[in-house]
Amino acid sequence: MTDRRRFLTGSAALIAAGALVASRSYAEESLPGPINLHAPDSLPRNTGNYSRYRPPVRVGMGCAPIAHAGPTRPNAQVIDAVEAAWQSGVRLFDTSPWYNLGLGERRLGVALHGMPREDFVLSTKIGRLLHPDASIKPRSWENAPQFRHEYDFSASGTRRSIEESLQRLGLTHIDVVFIHDLSPDNGDMGERWTEYFEQAVKGAMPELTRMREEGIIKAWGMGVNTLEPSIKAFEVADPDIVLQACKYSLIDHKDTVDRLFPLCRARNASILVGSPLNNGFLAGRDRYNYSGTIPDGAIEKRAKLSQLAYQHKTDLRTAALHFCNAPDVVSAIIPGARNRRQSIENAESMRKTVPREFWTEAVRQGLIAENAPLPA
Repeated sequence: MTDRRRFLTGSAALIAAGALVASRSYAEESLPGPINLHAPDSLPRNTGNYSRYRPPVRVGMGCAPIAHAGPTRPNAQVIDAVEAAWQSGVRLFDTSPWYNLGLGERRLGVALHGMPREDFVLSTKIGRLLHPDASIKPRSWENAPQFRHEYDFSASGTRRSIEESLQRLGLTHIDVVFIHDLSPDNGDMGERWTEYFEQAVKGAMPELTRMREEGIIKAWGMGVNTLEPSIKAFEVADPDIVLQACKYSLIDHKDTVDRLFPLCRARNASILVGSPLNNGFLAGRDRYNYSGTIPDGAIEKRAKLSQLAYQHKTDLRTAALHFCNAPDVVSAIIPGARNRRQSIENAESMRKTVPREFWTEAVRQGLIAENAPLPA
């Protein structure tokens, strides 16, 4: 029995038990349709003469966690995680050349091989070119390839990066491209991030706009963990969609509601919410936003939200994902998953309903900003 057939056989039991919902068939395999499709009348009206691309589904998979390789995360587990997401109805996958120096794209490409290309959305990123270098010492990442990275936000570097990503992914086209980590929190750049930003203004941004107009990609935007680069990009260019990670969650959201939401609405752009669980913090992990520092008050706020979720017979992960998925300006959320169990849990959370009383009480207690959009 092949690995894929063994996986599908195991999933059949879950489908029979009601944990998965099968609604579409491809040849021998019974697969579910995408979860949380946009309803046509729920989309913001297009303004101006340009109708911007939005992913057609509301829930995706952030693929940074599956990039790392080693005894605890072999290739079979990665394929299992992606296939579990697919079986659960996920049809949007986000990756990057930076995720374990190309290994993340290679692993995702293998996991998606054979899936109908027209049935899923794929986003990746530009900004770092990878060069083989035998002198590179092993990184802290598990089993990282010996590559060194070079920041390149030029027009030619942008084209080259996309071509190399297509090779690693084994695909013929990419739907959405994000300019990656061009942000003041990038320790490699430090204060020089503004210099790289100017290079992107002259190179990557107009080149991605040309590629969009040529039909090579469908959309582009910033892929960052802070608000300043996203806001600045709208001032100088024409992005379609922002991958805003870490800054829109149950723990931290008011600044994004106040500053980024109105700007995106005015430009008819949308937001892809990355790290809606604050890198696992809202799923119970004692880490926060890819750093070892948990901000003051975050643990206490998490405890109050968790207790409130328990009182209303739901769980914090489910509430956190629904919160991030609620705004009209959000086109999709991409919680990460490193194994089969997490893939299924994320998807199943989006098939649940969070009681309205949870939201009203969270706002009353000051745990959610009064102007934050709430799930219907």
